[in-house]
Amino acid sequence: MTETAENLKITVFRNCAWIVAWDAETQSHSYLKNADFAFRGNEIIYVGKNFAGTADVEEDGRDKMFMPGFVDIHSHPGHEPGWKGMLEELGSKRLGQSSLYEFMPVFDIGPEYARSACRVATSELLKSGVTTICDLAPPRDDWVGDYTPTGIRAVLWCMFRSGPWRTRNGHSVEYDLDEARGDRLLQEAIAASELAGQHPSGLISSYLAPSQIDTCTEGQIMGALEVARERGEPIQIHAAQSIVEFQEIVRRTGCTPIEWLDKMGALGPDTIIGHGIFLNDHPWVHYPHGNDFERLANSGAQVAHCPVVFARRGIAMNTLARYVEAGIPVGIGTDSFPHNMLDELRMACYAGRIIGGSFTAAPTSYAFDAATNVGADMIRRPDLGRLAVGCKADFSIVDMNNHYMQPDYDPIRSIVYSANDRAVMHVYVDGQQVVKHGEIMHFNIDADIEMLRRGQAEVIATASQRDWDGRELEALSPRVYKLMD
Repeated sequence: MTETAENLKITVFRNCAWIVAWDAETQSHSYLKNADFAFRGNEIIYVGKNFAGTADVEEDGRDKMFMPGFVDIHSHPGHEPGWKGMLEELGSKRLGQSSLYEFMPVFDIGPEYARSACRVATSELLKSGVTTICDLAPPRDDWVGDYTPTGIRAVLWCMFRSGPWRTRNGHSVEYDLDEARGDRLLQEAIAASELAGQHPSGLISSYLAPSQIDTCTEGQIMGALEVARERGEPIQIHAAQSIVEFQEIVRRTGCTPIEWLDKMGALGPDTIIGHGIFLNDHPWVHYPHGNDFERLANSGAQVAHCPVVFARRGIAMNTLARYVEAGIPVGIGTDSFPHNMLDELRMACYAGRIIGGSFTAAPTSYAFDAATNVGADMIRRPDLGRLAVGCKADFSIVDMNNHYMQPDYDPIRSIVYSANDRAVMHVYVDGQQVVKHGEIMHFNIDADIEMLRRGQAEVIATASQRDWDGRELEALSPRVYKLMD
């Protein structure tokens, strides 16, 4: 950011009811009550009692909570919003209850709707306190332009693969893999990520993402990792995300997905595993011939956890507390609609406790850390996800007068379990306000909603052409109630 007089302006909020402040000594969040919060330009300069400096702007912090901006570590906003109403109760009975193979290719809206989908998703994320989005997608023209008007901080993960999957019968999966195609797309992803990362705003960065462990070769995964290590960046790859994928990798290699990543040298601190649910000891897998959890914990590899989309299929990680307490860094992502990080935090806690059979299996602090400082560290940004001097001024202001936030014995519990995004009043990214009184400030999504309605209508009209059994959409995904004639 260019240092202008406006950018160096000091803003202070005095007498803040609550601040979720970063404690450098304990390396954890802590609560401050009736304290001050100040930032200059895009940088936090004070968090504590009685700010003695002068300020260009003085604001009243009473009846407000300040919390760090969330980092959405894993999302696909370029198409997911177009699926609303169609995929919430849908999975393949014969393909591990996943919707990846039978339904998502049928329901996918066209690339011409990607920008509108991104804008709709971004509006939802900002309103739920997200200040950094990680968007995993194949590179496309002016991808950066999807985000620059919104004010959000975006990490564009350039995905590539050797080819897609499909099912011809609803109970087996085939792969249309072309290694030469995958090699070419890897090189294109490298070039695209380098170009996007040069954006002058300082809000756009770009990394590499081999799409899925079952659609990329070992050479492609390691090729991406080599480039990422040279740049000081991580890669992100979908792995251990479905039973079908687990069985496919065992069939091909004799290894579990985690074991195969380990054997090729890709399981380590430079790798973020998208989902990482189906380890060999997951209750749904029962594959006693491995030690995935120990490999994962010993490697330093990281996991992007997206609880809501899997909970819709009856699937959950085993368990958030087990991963965190073993030292596995876990971030939180939205993956799919709704793009609401507070929904994800609540589901991470509830699903973890249900599958663990214990109220201790997913503490709130583990989920909140995952969405803030841990997620920030995973993308190599220790200046994000924390309210501390020297960090970027990415934060949310919560309305403590919102009835769902009261009484206020513990405000993080109140917003996660009761208030949700209803209490998110203002959001700032890089010192600039992007949400004011719960409304997006810099762009309007009315036209984008209409575009998504058009895209979904096209999907509905042509679904039978892409379905293996020629079914119409209403047969694939019946409405909750029948339409009356």
